[in-house]
Amino acid sequence: MDLLDDVIGAYGGVERWRRIDAISVHQRVGGVLWALKGVDGIINDSTVEIRLHEQRTWLRPASTPDIRMSFSTDRVAIETDDPAPRTVEELITPRNSFAGHVLETPWSTLQLAYFSGYAMWTYLSEPYSLTLPGVYTEQLGAWHEQGETWRRLGVRYPDTIATHSPNQVLYIDADGLIRRRDYSVEISANSPAAHYSTDFLTVEGIVLPTKRVVYGRDVTGHRIEDPVLVSIDLDNVKVS
Repeated sequence: MDLLDDVIGAYGGVERWRRIDAISVHQRVGGVLWALKGVDGIINDSTVEIRLHEQRTWLRPASTPDIRMSFSTDRVAIETDDPAPRTVEELITPRNSFAGHVLETPWSTLQLAYFSGYAMWTYLSEPYSLTLPGVYTEQLGAWHEQGETWRRLGVRYPDTIATHSPNQVLYIDADGLIRRRDYSVEISANSPAAHYSTDFLTVEGIVLPTKRVVYGRDVTGHRIEDPVLVSIDLDNVKVS
């Protein structure tokens, strides 16, 4: 059995994930990123829903209960919520809108919808998304952290999947759980990040972490403890 098989087994097995269509959560987010980008407070308290078998995400901020953010790879929109969605504002080919951005470049609400939409889809669909067509994985060397030895899995995503960067590295503990992921945020000046996952929960037979913390990453591959870039705390997890 290879490392990817170990991971998928630890999260409930591929057949169980295939039977799921949607995952929804309530999230509270923090960290310095949102203020840096001029979008603090918009999604700090919100619900998120993803479609597992296509890259779709909806975010519903608690502060605007009649409005939702809709994400797909080639379009993001601000819409009135169900049962009769109406487009208030949209952005086509949203990734192109980040051209020339530096770390301090502010985001529009639609750009926030794009970033949060692809990020939460990446997180909530994993590890099932690692089995999708065009996703390539390979086992890398071991890494020692927090008194543990973690196996590393290199991932390359195809152009058809929107995510932080095409190449990412996952760190796997002895139980097969993804404890850390490294990436560079392409749409924010390729900022290097070390992203940690804890507090794993089993819902309907699949496993999801309910706490995530993202730090900067130095040239040696270690996290920069201060400041916390992003924190995500999840509850009210539902699968269907």
